[in-house]
Amino acid sequence: MPLGACWAIEEAFQAAKNEAGLDHYQVRHYPAWYRHITLAMAAAAHLAALRAATGEKGDTEAT
Repeated sequence: MPLGACWAIEEAFQAAKNEAGLDHYQVRHYPAWYRHITLAMAAAAHLAALRAATGEKGDTEAT
């Protein structure tokens, strides 16, 4: 895997943490954690698709 791809993956996970609450769950049971991660990643993918459709750059900070 090229080094640049690693940075893109890390940036995608950071955006998912900031925008979709990927890291806002305290693990109690695996099924609940799995549902939370699945929904958070689906939300992050939806936000990325909306951003691509509207042509926004993708700044994660609100102004």
